[in-house]
Amino acid sequence: MSGSLVEAVGSALRWPQVLLFGDSITQFSFHQGGWGASLADKLARKCDVLNRGFSGYNTRWGKIILRRLIRKSSNAENVVAVTIFFGANDSALKDENPQQHVPLDEYAENLENMIQYLKSVDVPESRVILITPPPLCESAWEKECIAQGSKLNRMNLVVGEYAKACLQVGQNCGTDVLDLWTLMQKDNKDFSSYLSDGLHLSPKGNEFLSSHLWPLLEKKAASLPFILPQWRDIGALKDDYSLLEHLLLGDGDH
Repeated sequence: MSGSLVEAVGSALRWPQVLLFGDSITQFSFHQGGWGASLADKLARKCDVLNRGFSGYNTRWGKIILRRLIRKSSNAENVVAVTIFFGANDSALKDENPQQHVPLDEYAENLENMIQYLKSVDVPESRVILITPPPLCESAWEKECIAQGSKLNRMNLVVGEYAKACLQVGQNCGTDVLDLWTLMQKDNKDFSSYLSDGLHLSPKGNEFLSSHLWPLLEKKAASLPFILPQWRDIGALKDDYSLLEHLLLGDGDH
């Protein structure tokens, strides 16, 4: 048995990763019918789709924890794509929700900081996809706020300013951007059906996001080959070590 095969016997398989990073809209994306679950299904056997969504978080906190999620010395080389999906909490009104609110200029700076950090650990701009916050249905969200004993703490026009800032960051930094805020309101359509409570995505909203995100992600990840051969092909291999050799040669696209 060759030296490379000996090493392969005792080592773990290298599994590419797609990292979904954001707030509750990302955290909830693995629910049944969620946009993250849909992407994981499309990329099964090619890479791991990792849910790193944190409910209630904003970019101020996100830029801190990103450094604990991806490190150059550990998993950065396995990362084929990263989605950064913040803004729904950053855009909360300062007077009504000061804890989550992040000023517009700082929001843009935080996004740029995340992109620059990823670049510093060898995850280039070409692997990053920024996603703007979705539009806010104020009437539905106000009901949620009142039920929690508070006033309406977000406004759609304000969310739109954060979406524009996100889009500008992507243009400045050379990343892909999915402008969800604009797409969901295109041609003045009623976007309320895309949202479950005025803020978070409904099943229809999850499907909408997945369908628009997939073409961007497909360029980065879908060309990955299947990991390990199909079971029907294993019987034709001469011995168990041929399976490892098959992997080492990269001949896994069946």
